[in-house]
Amino acid sequence: MANAPTCLLELRGISKHFGGVQALDRVDFTLQEGEIHALLGENGAGKSTLIKIIGGVHQPDTGEIRINNAVVQIPNVRTAERLGIRIIHQEMALAPNLSIAENLYLGREPRRFGLLDRARMFRDAERLKTELDLPEIGDVRTLVGQLNVARQQLVEIARALTGELRLLVLDEPTASLSEAETEALFAKLRRLRAQGVGIIYISHRLEEIQRLADRITVLRDGRSIGTQLAAELHIPQLMTWMVGREVKDRYPRPPYQPGEVVLRVRNLRAPGVNEVSFEVREGEVVGFAGLVGAGRTELARALVGLSPIQSGQVLLNGNPLRLRSPREARRAGIVLVPEDRKREGLILTRSVGFNLALPWTRLWARGILPNHVRRAAIIHNAIRNYSLRPGNPNQAVNTLSGGNQQKVVVAKWMEQPPRVLILDEPTRGVDVGAREDMFTIIGQLVTQRMAVLLISSDLPEVMNLSHRLVLYREGSIVREGPAASFTPEEVMLELTGVTAEGKPHQQLGTSRGSSNKDGK
Repeated sequence: MANAPTCLLELRGISKHFGGVQALDRVDFTLQEGEIHALLGENGAGKSTLIKIIGGVHQPDTGEIRINNAVVQIPNVRTAERLGIRIIHQEMALAPNLSIAENLYLGREPRRFGLLDRARMFRDAERLKTELDLPEIGDVRTLVGQLNVARQQLVEIARALTGELRLLVLDEPTASLSEAETEALFAKLRRLRAQGVGIIYISHRLEEIQRLADRITVLRDGRSIGTQLAAELHIPQLMTWMVGREVKDRYPRPPYQPGEVVLRVRNLRAPGVNEVSFEVREGEVVGFAGLVGAGRTELARALVGLSPIQSGQVLLNGNPLRLRSPREARRAGIVLVPEDRKREGLILTRSVGFNLALPWTRLWARGILPNHVRRAAIIHNAIRNYSLRPGNPNQAVNTLSGGNQQKVVVAKWMEQPPRVLILDEPTRGVDVGAREDMFTIIGQLVTQRMAVLLISSDLPEVMNLSHRLVLYREGSIVREGPAASFTPEEVMLELTGVTAEGKPHQQLGTSRGSSNKDGK
């Protein structure tokens, strides 16, 4: 008879309060050696609090923690690391002013004669990158602050996989990764599982959970709803457990009634962008699919004046633009909702109302005295129209869930809606219910004749929400056409640059039937 699996971690009756808010209420949880255990729930369900207790960031009010059946105290992060616990938090904890190598070995730098051995550190970092099969990280001498979100995520993953590891916790590790990077990460996690490492995996991408997890535990409102084998739980049941209601349509493509061409891009060259041409019509969602580093964000930044355009044209309603800043882009009618909402989309320490009213100071701050009635109306309209919860305009933005923060980033531009809305990873790190809300918002904007350019690393999302799909590789468009004319297999082969036979692709131009007549 096979030996019963060893219980690596057991949480018994864990409760935690923050002021008058009960974040966790008598939660039980177990993790076995060599197991991938998915921890699911909406934002605010208690997942982050639970893993911070495991990692020594928070202390439980009541309950006990056992590792290998021994009761332990984890008063700080250093103790957790000594116990072999590594946590990759959703909010990355990298030092932007240090290099990739310095971040990988921060706190345990190699030394020679008592001094930092920088040459060895760089060699070790290159070897680690090779061992972990993470070439996408790039030159280990690069400052982390110069990396995009996806590459920073890969650095976090690499750092967590160094040293003695018994228990690994990953909180939304694939939020900025493409399908190819996600598959590579899954292969690494399966190898760790085979080596006996226990893995707690948090994700809002339920397809990932089905493919990766052995067991699933769902939290809702700080309580455990249940634990079950992943093979016995289907996605509709999981969604009901998570949100407490049935979620009917996960990817509701908006009705397609395209109008005139609003945005036309001709032979555009910019940093990371190579001779790109495309169009977006009013009432249309054009999705850009590509691997991490393909240049989709660079294209978006060029379109709103954040990167210089070297050659080519951007035309809005037939009029050529030469934008030098996002402010000029907004005034022309183009708005970007950035990939990193916390660094680039919000002022986190200020209130919801402050963030919502900030873009419209010219409407309410004219003259000697500000028009407080006009400002309040702008804030009220945004909160009401975009179902921000809670609806308190005085609440600090950094206390909102990820989904509501993302709504604020979108809503703050809608007092005078733009002609073109560029959404870069709009559902990154948001829960099932908030994703559904974001899809509804996109549908409403398209129905109001807005042109939407959607950038997403979530392949099912970008394929199913878009009317037309653009496949983007190495700064160039390799194929485009009606979204429904593509299969996921075709898309991945194109994005990775190989054919089904493993040969390099030629750039193919547009897909079959790629006229703009049928975007469904």
